Amino acid sequence: MEAQVSVASVPGRPWSPPPDAADIVKRIHAMLHPHNIVLVGATDKPGNYAERIWNNLVKYGFEGGLYPVNAKRESIWGVTCYKDFASLPEKPDHVLVLVPARFAVQVIRDAAAAGARSATIVTSGFSELQDEESQRLAAELQQAVRETGLAVTGPNCLGNLSAGEKLFTNIDDRTVTMEQGAVAIAGQSGAIVMAIRQALEDRGVGVGYMVTTGNETGLETPDLMRYFAEDPTIKVIVVYLEGVRNTRAFRDACKAARAASKPVIALKLGSSEGGRAAAMAHTGALAGSIETFDAIATREGVIRVAGLDELIETTECFVHATVPKGDRLAAVTLSGGKRGMLIDAFFAQGLNFAPLSPHVSRELSKMLGPGSIVGNPLDAGFAAVVDPSVYMKSIKLMIDDPDIDIVIVDAEFPKAPHEQRERNLRIVNEMAGRAGKPVIYISAMSIGFTEFTKDLRKSLPHLTVMQGMDRAVTAIKSLLAYAKLRKEVPDIVSSSKPAARALLEKTLKSAHGAALDEVASKKLLKAYGIPVSKEGIAQTAAEAADIARQIGFPVVAKVVSAEILHKSDIGGVVLNLNSAAEVKQAFADITARVNKLKGRPKLDGILIAQQVKADLELVVGASLDAEMGPVVLFGTGGIDIELMKDVALSGAPLDQAEARLLIGRTKAGVKMRGYRGKPALHEASAVKALVGLSNLIADAGDRIASIDVNPFLINARTGVAVDALIVLNNAAAKRAAGH
Repeated sequence: MEAQVSVASVPGRPWSPPPDAADIVKRIHAMLHPHNIVLVGATDKPGNYAERIWNNLVKYGFEGGLYPVNAKRESIWGVTCYKDFASLPEKPDHVLVLVPARFAVQVIRDAAAAGARSATIVTSGFSELQDEESQRLAAELQQAVRETGLAVTGPNCLGNLSAGEKLFTNIDDRTVTMEQGAVAIAGQSGAIVMAIRQALEDRGVGVGYMVTTGNETGLETPDLMRYFAEDPTIKVIVVYLEGVRNTRAFRDACKAARAASKPVIALKLGSSEGGRAAAMAHTGALAGSIETFDAIATREGVIRVAGLDELIETTECFVHATVPKGDRLAAVTLSGGKRGMLIDAFFAQGLNFAPLSPHVSRELSKMLGPGSIVGNPLDAGFAAVVDPSVYMKSIKLMIDDPDIDIVIVDAEFPKAPHEQRERNLRIVNEMAGRAGKPVIYISAMSIGFTEFTKDLRKSLPHLTVMQGMDRAVTAIKSLLAYAKLRKEVPDIVSSSKPAARALLEKTLKSAHGAALDEVASKKLLKAYGIPVSKEGIAQTAAEAADIARQIGFPVVAKVVSAEILHKSDIGGVVLNLNSAAEVKQAFADITARVNKLKGRPKLDGILIAQQVKADLELVVGASLDAEMGPVVLFGTGGIDIELMKDVALSGAPLDQAEARLLIGRTKAGVKMRGYRGKPALHEASAVKALVGLSNLIADAGDRIASIDVNPFLINARTGVAVDALIVLNNAAAKRAAGH
């Protein structure tokens, strides 16, 4: 990285990947920094994409060669039009494919043969359509891209921006500031990516790269993330994700960005059940795609935003705010009402303002008289309104205080020239630059920027300028969370024992139904080190009574059947059995209920289990998400699990340290550590269960859809799994789940 920085620091010399850079980084560099651009399918029909792209390349002054290709034309747009690649004055470098879909595959092959290094396929009509012909073309195109090795974006995309090269192969006719900005954007939706670029442009935030990836037959968004992480001109990476196809590549790209201290701000589309037969279990119902994305991506340093407005504010925050050293907030305002709004908005996000130091409080008290509130936030009030120098001194005291990490100023930027406000802003900008801490101006409402505001904003690089208090607070919270992340996140591998993995393989090979029954499920759990209750399976009432005597009363009786997933729903669980007679009666009652069920599910026996006295019911589980892979869940369990939804998730596998962090993110975790004078519960057993479950779901690959342990009963001395359901990821499970 040091070599890259030194290259970038040479005036007028663009950055290039070092010789040992990854191949994908070199290929993307060729695409975004080409020697020439060839438009195949050039046509001057009014309003067509080819003409709009050509006009943008000419308008913004792309300095490489520009060559239109159309076998039927000798000239177009006032320049020579070439018949094919062979007739070009130089070999093609970057090729824009604008021909109908049925010709695109051959264009890619011909371009590679002629020496091209990259291509953008604007043409649609591939995998986004569902007809057989389009799917065939998509497969052929994918094979051509793979065989030629070209760096390809698209098909069905809207082109790219490389500001340093004055390259804009996009159809957008809105004004673009061709400056090498600190933001890079990539995503599948051309319209959304273009809207993000325009909104940042309107806020005076420069965009260095914008890549629309379309169907992602070639390059995928994580590939672009890897490149942006390497390029030293980029400070913040913004991505729009419709889906994560390759979890490993996505996580590797996130790690690269994190190691380079570049935040990834992600707008993730929707949630999906695709392929998750785990919805048959509680864990699957609670672990949706968005939740699992957050669980895995946040650990890698990704900031997920809820919408476009939040994305813009968060990007602005990360572009201009230095990473704070701590979370001690201070704010300056001129209004008691605004002071109250600041307190409420930050409190709603779990953030509070630190008490002012005695020195700052004394100095403020000397300057400010009646009508001011000397506190944090500070209401400088009448004194500061009458004498602007008092206002500036108040801000300076906050910025200079080493006990304050972030200074917030409640003020709007002027929309037209205003000598005093502009002078004050430049003074504060200098203060912020010297202090090396975030100084954030917040407008309580979104008031918009004028051309004057945009230019003024660009002249104040050390100030963060945000609009809309709620969105601003959310962005600041993300900044604080990012500051606490480790720079490098180590990979955690399964720590399971060979004997456990051998039992897993044997169990999965012999399984045929949608799920394992409770006995088989618990056998696997025990092999993976997860504490389970004392129990035995009975085929007769007498045998049930004998097992109960061996375990010791009280006991619980439960139906065992791979075809009955939720036992309590059919009266298949009887608690508080305190004698042999009660056990025999429960055996008879459960058997009778099962025999009356529609379809007569196969009864494998009645489980007689130790009834553990619990101080808290937990749920521990694991699920295979269609996009993000294996994930582990922990939280409050029992019959009200869906109602409470006190759960947290983490990627699998995890180690003991990560398991403790997961527990600590829930209300159940607070209770376990001793709540309102109650004794602490046996956290070690829950940690052991989480690590074991995470190993199990990771070792299973894609063969287990979910593992549901509910409840996991815990007290001060122990914790045990008293119920378990392992749902398989097979055809039977998908039919049962309605997929």
